[in-house]
Amino acid sequence: MKHATQRIWGGRFAGEPAEAVRQFTESVSFDWRLYRHDIAGSIAHARGLAKIGVLTNAEANQIIRGLRAIEKKIEAGKFAWDPALEDVHMNIEAALGPVGRKLHTARSRNDQVATDLRLWVRDARIHTVHACRDLMRALVALAEKHRDIVIPGYTHLQRAQPVLLAHHLLAYVEMLHRDVQRFIVNVELESPLGSGALAGSTLPLDREFVARQLQLAAPTRNSMDAVANRDFVLSYLFAAAVCGMHLSRLAEDFILWSSAEFGFIRIGDAYTTGSSLMPQKKNPDVCELVRGKTGRLYGNLIAVLTVLKGLPLTYNRDLQEDKEPLFDSADTLLASLRVL
Repeated sequence: MKHATQRIWGGRFAGEPAEAVRQFTESVSFDWRLYRHDIAGSIAHARGLAKIGVLTNAEANQIIRGLRAIEKKIEAGKFAWDPALEDVHMNIEAALGPVGRKLHTARSRNDQVATDLRLWVRDARIHTVHACRDLMRALVALAEKHRDIVIPGYTHLQRAQPVLLAHHLLAYVEMLHRDVQRFIVNVELESPLGSGALAGSTLPLDREFVARQLQLAAPTRNSMDAVANRDFVLSYLFAAAVCGMHLSRLAEDFILWSSAEFGFIRIGDAYTTGSSLMPQKKNPDVCELVRGKTGRLYGNLIAVLTVLKGLPLTYNRDLQEDKEPLFDSADTLLASLRVL
């Protein structure tokens, strides 16, 4: 029996990786965030294996109970993540004990992580759409409250024509509406489970059954594309970058309007900061940070595009680098939407 921390791929290797290699290649320090989706995928896979007789119903139920117990332990902050096990998948599988090794039947980490990411992006889209709509409602309420106020409208940052403040604010509602459409387009993701490392499985997997368990539209059609595809990550990152650009423009308007030169609005104390040297200052730091963080959203999109641009089919370890930019963009955008 292998030691609990021996790598799943270590069969032909006589020794352990160098410590520097272990630290360089581990991903559990960030991909632990996929745990809910990894567990959901594993439950669906266990049920699929039981359906075709690879697992007994008793074994499948034991695995499912174990996975749910692990999920509760993680959520309680009591799960000990082991970097020696490399990633979220192997940490959870090892925690299941001997029965967990059966769960790896007809599954590779390649189709496993491809499934986890799809489920994570689906949830991120939902959270982002809710946050966009919350800001839209706030802007509509502000427009209704000040529906009769007239301000200068600008072209070339020069006064052009008088416009209603409400009309100006509702322009951003239109932008956010388009953002919402970008986040929900192609929301029906497909299930890669059953694709294996790249060429599927010789077992008679019921991939349609597993896809239904995960509420995914259908199984993917091409196993090689299924494990290599990260278009759905790019789709989220692009939508996040465009949404961030819209928020940056809104923040810029608020920064200008709150300045002494414009004097249109006063930003509340709770959303500004002061100066340690100049006590008269009231700085629009929140708006400035929203504007500045847009650069991170752009950078994350370019980072993943750059990772993908030269990859031969199918899976390459480079794809480990898709997660941190994705997580960062989702966190950054949600924080910006909620603070404005």
